[in-house]
Amino acid sequence: MKILSSVKKKTLIVLLIIIASGVGVSAYYMKTSNAEPEPFQLRVISRPAYFGEIVYSIPGQRCIYLVMFLENQTNTESGAIKLTVTSPDCEVSVYPQSITRGQVAEITIIPTTANVGRNVTITLIGERGGLKRIVNVSTEVLEGEDTLGPEAAEKRNMFTAWLAKEHPELGITNKTVWTGTVVNPRVLVVTHYMFLSDEWEMYITWHVMIPPYDWAKIYLRHRFDKAVPTYAFEISSVQGQAGPIAIEIPDWV
Repeated sequence: MKILSSVKKKTLIVLLIIIASGVGVSAYYMKTSNAEPEPFQLRVISRPAYFGEIVYSIPGQRCIYLVMFLENQTNTESGAIKLTVTSPDCEVSVYPQSITRGQVAEITIIPTTANVGRNVTITLIGERGGLKRIVNVSTEVLEGEDTLGPEAAEKRNMFTAWLAKEHPELGITNKTVWTGTVVNPRVLVVTHYMFLSDEWEMYITWHVMIPPYDWAKIYLRHRFDKAVPTYAFEISSVQGQAGPIAIEIPDWV
């Protein structure tokens, strides 16, 4: 009887341990499943979209990243997110310095010759109500210089004169002031360039081939409220003097 009683006690102790463990596990999963989602998350994308994971640049290039934030649907907070950027290695800025839902900020990174052969990292901090989110982005700086500006401007002007006449609602004319920059210095055959006005980003590509394969295309993104282009136009043959036409925006853009 004493042996039986001892066995019963041990069995009871084991059962209690199992029950206690089960309660602990249940409490843990309950706590995990009921955990509050994070109020907001930052989303940063390179613009334009680059091929591969590495963003390459050259000294003087304007590397642009777009910044948005994703709000937790159950979060009642709707205030602005304050943005700051830092980099010990190159010139960097963000505009606007705070964004509300639906707005898009732009980080501009301009590497220098001192950055050649290095991977430059930029830290973005988004803050609201004492809560911070941090994202790091980087660009690998190659040796080189922008020699495409004059040719890219010629291609751009073929479109702006037509846009002023056919799409006056866009507000783009021959008097629109643009700032140009090379996009990806490693892309050949199809050349890439970008122009920025106060209102628009014009991403232009052209095919370095003989007619009738010498096409040129532009993609227009409205700055600070759009993350992707909303208009696209093509000249099917530059030397053939074909007029621009509207085209579908490809997924890769």
